[in-house]
Amino acid sequence: QVQLAESGGGLVQAGGSLRLSCAASGRTLSDYALAWFRQVPGKEREFVAAITRGGYTTSSADSVKGRFTISRDNAKNTVYLQMNSLTPEDTGVYYCAAVMTRFGSPQYPAAYDAWGQGTQVTVSS
Repeated sequence: QVQLAESGGGLVQAGGSLRLSCAASGRTLSDYALAWFRQVPGKEREFVAAITRGGYTTSSADSVKGRFTISRDNAKNTVYLQMNSLTPEDTGVYYCAAVMTRFGSPQYPAAYDAWGQGTQVTVSS
């Protein structure tokens, strides 16, 4: 089973940027579709962005389109989330997730079977 570890969260002012990283160990990430989700207390985990095994296809939630970009470097066994033009509504714990699949990159949490521990992102107004 692959193990995932996020980093790069923190406190940023509205309009700022952060880059999250998620490093994998135990297995090569090239066999996995990857995604980022976020969660705030009292709410369900929310899809943010996903990327296919080869990195050729990405998808993102409407709320982050044009601001967030998911990418991966299979040689480094790492997936990234570049977040620009952050707003207070982007505050939450961000999780990376992985699922071994040949095709596609699901947008719902139940499809993923490996999760990181999460990294807190706080955007101040």
